[in-house]
Amino acid sequence: MRRTLLVLTPLLLAGCVDQSASYAIDGNSDQALTVRAEQEYFWSDDLTLRLIVSRMPDCQRQYPLATLAAAEAEVELYASGDNLFTLRAGKQAWQVDAQTCVQTPAAPQDAPGEKIGSFKIGDEKMLFEPAPPAAAAVPAPAAPAAAAQ
Repeated sequence: MRRTLLVLTPLLLAGCVDQSASYAIDGNSDQALTVRAEQEYFWSDDLTLRLIVSRMPDCQRQYPLATLAAAEAEVELYASGDNLFTLRAGKQAWQVDAQTCVQTPAAPQDAPGEKIGSFKIGDEKMLFEPAPPAAAAVPAPAAPAAAAQ
């Protein structure tokens, strides 16, 4: 009986999600925001999301974000000011200061800042998918000059 339980234990854990993806701030791997998604049991549809803020060697902190259904576990990332970043999943939002690794009150939902990208759960691993570049502003055509008389 004991041997059977030992053999079956890996099968119980096989469906569990334990993935993470990182966004390197300004391309610097010493300064990063990492979202980690964990599924405790294979039969659960919920994922627990955590944020890890790193500015090495000065600070590194971990914050719980939320427990969401796996289908809703996309986390959008926005630049909200100098070293301020807003993360948003559904109707929930969180803001973090990357300079001090401190979570601050969240920015308003309707104006979180410039979208940088999204953390998404993939088939094999979690990914950070950068946002497409913002469309360059096209100048309005100049009005024709009035004919000189």
